[in-house]
Amino acid sequence: MAEMTAQKLTLALPKGRVMQESVARLRAAGLELELPAAGRALRYDAGDAVIIEMRNTDVPTYVDLGVADAGVVGKDVLLEANRDVYEPVDLGFARCRLSLIRPRGASGPVRRIASKYPRVARRYVQSRSLSAEVVKLAGNVELACLTGLADAVVDIVETGSTLRANHLEELDVLLYSSARFVVNRAALKLKGELLRPLIAALRGAGEP
Repeated sequence: MAEMTAQKLTLALPKGRVMQESVARLRAAGLELELPAAGRALRYDAGDAVIIEMRNTDVPTYVDLGVADAGVVGKDVLLEANRDVYEPVDLGFARCRLSLIRPRGASGPVRRIASKYPRVARRYVQSRSLSAEVVKLAGNVELACLTGLADAVVDIVETGSTLRANHLEELDVLLYSSARFVVNRAALKLKGELLRPLIAALRGAGEP
């Protein structure tokens, strides 16, 4: 896709491991991308696209508001952000689940739930007709159970090792999450000649 250099896409990608997997998947789909040597650059020309590195929670906002044409973000973050973006591809990596967690063997009603995902947690509470307060936390939410701040937490689970180490257990799974390729709706029209072939290639690329 070297012809993209004349009109480039701007991609919002989360920092860390997901960034590396995202770039590998985009390359497998035909984008020629070169990342800079280790440094502090947050926005740079990577070849076939301009890449903006950011926290995963900010990706939906940058894509929705058109600063980025497209990006990669977990389904859990996407649902919590509640932004109006087009979600054409489940990339299939960064798999995890968002679960309701309590201390092992705990009994009694759940009256307070702590979470980094308050919007999703409130939706769950309403769907189960629970009368629980939802408290938003930004740090290690498991501490809310361990210190008595909350009766339960809603948080991401990958292997479950943290839960086992802290005598916690999953009571219910709210959703299963994986990385998604998301697109700004206006960009899909304005840069459709770039985005539509990329979307088709990502759908067929599979694991790099």
